[in-house]
Amino acid sequence: MRSGEGAVREICVIGGNRYFGKRLIARLMAAGDRVTVVNRGSSAPPAGAIHLVADRNDENSLENALGSRTFDVVIDQVCYTPRQAEIARRVCAGRTRRYVMTSTVEVYAYEDSAALVREDAVDPRTVAVDLELPWDDPEFLDTHYGEGKRQAEAVFAGARADGPAFPYVAVRVAHVLGGDDDFTGRLNHYADRIRTGEAISVPTVNHPATYIHVEEIADFLAWTAGADFTGPVNAASHGLLTTEELCEAVAAHIPEGKTVFQSVEVGEVSPFSFARSYGMDNSRATQLGFTFGEVREWLPRAVAETLGKDN
Repeated sequence: MRSGEGAVREICVIGGNRYFGKRLIARLMAAGDRVTVVNRGSSAPPAGAIHLVADRNDENSLENALGSRTFDVVIDQVCYTPRQAEIARRVCAGRTRRYVMTSTVEVYAYEDSAALVREDAVDPRTVAVDLELPWDDPEFLDTHYGEGKRQAEAVFAGARADGPAFPYVAVRVAHVLGGDDDFTGRLNHYADRIRTGEAISVPTVNHPATYIHVEEIADFLAWTAGADFTGPVNAASHGLLTTEELCEAVAAHIPEGKTVFQSVEVGEVSPFSFARSYGMDNSRATQLGFTFGEVREWLPRAVAETLGKDN
């Protein structure tokens, strides 16, 4: 850990191989931080970063890789389950001043609120943790993504721990858009259907949602690394977007296409269409000093980045 003002910050990033994780690491290094990247060795970090190879699901592997290193901040980009959180908490207790977990808007998936949802709607200190659920089953984890994040937050918040408090932050990230490296395929889902005129399935009552640009969430995480607050914090641009607005932005790149919506009461719906209302309130982060952009201002740019200007 740094010994005084002006010293180089020691920051550890677990994961961060792609999308906004890559951008985060670039920002930290540009700021002069000494960055240690921990992953399974599938890809090397940018030149200048320290690379440690470990399986974060294996406590001994993670402990051995970190050795005697200590950090000002650990930023965990790939914590999806309470089991992973328990390992990370044990390994990093006493090793870092702050622990920043990248969480998700999906922790609010049980909410249904016309008003924007504040952080206290899900208090991780009260979330039940069940380590016996099949968290190692990829299919189970995929269908319980939000619950896995909720329970991971609960572990960091101390729901199961005795002893001193763990200085953690849970950044609840809105749906991320933008970049030519968006690997999710969600905007392409719309583009494919608009191009062919295939119906886009949405709930009968389809609610808008909160979003954030890929560059903005990288900025937010880098800013969080230099702050001193703890606990959950919502990260979302100002404003809500409907599925119709997203499709309108996509359709601008496909002038020969046709946008057709199909309402369904039961069954699978398209990405970014929601039967519940739980847009995030970003006032805590704003009051702490971060300035968010307006979602409608950056949406056209985000769509152009992902689909390609000539799509």
